[in-house]
Amino acid sequence: MRAPHPTYEQLVDLPAYVPQPVPTAFEDANGHLNVRHYTGIASEGLDESLVDCGIPKNWPAKGHACFSAEHHLTYVAELRTGDKLSARVRLLGRSERAAHALVYLLDDTHQRLSFVMEEIFLHIDMETRKTAPWPEDVAKALDRRIAEDAKMPWEPDVSGSLALR
Repeated sequence: MRAPHPTYEQLVDLPAYVPQPVPTAFEDANGHLNVRHYTGIASEGLDESLVDCGIPKNWPAKGHACFSAEHHLTYVAELRTGDKLSARVRLLGRSERAAHALVYLLDDTHQRLSFVMEEIFLHIDMETRKTAPWPEDVAKALDRRIAEDAKMPWEPDVSGSLALR
């Protein structure tokens, strides 16, 4: 059985990434944040959160990159133009060449969870453009973060459709 989504109160204790209001340009014909922007903002939040693990945004210039391999997306509550939002990230695990994360978009205006993106992402050697083992310093930093995130007092609400291999 799948764990319930964490509450806004549980998630708000995590560091906030990419805080911003929903811009008018991101609105769709339904009057809310267009589906493509939920994933884009969540991805930006994950990228920002990985800087502390030794994965800078300019990592490709240094011969490394993270590529997304799989996503599972859950829309919980709509975000409308002007609503303030932020991303919160929980790292779940890693293998030699991949990592597993949950990214939550919070509707900070209405104090509720809006969106969950579960992702498997891969370490890529940009010279070969193939997966490669995580650099040792990054692997250690990811392990520290995963261990810290595992101490959270709530179970991760994983889909069950993604897993590290």
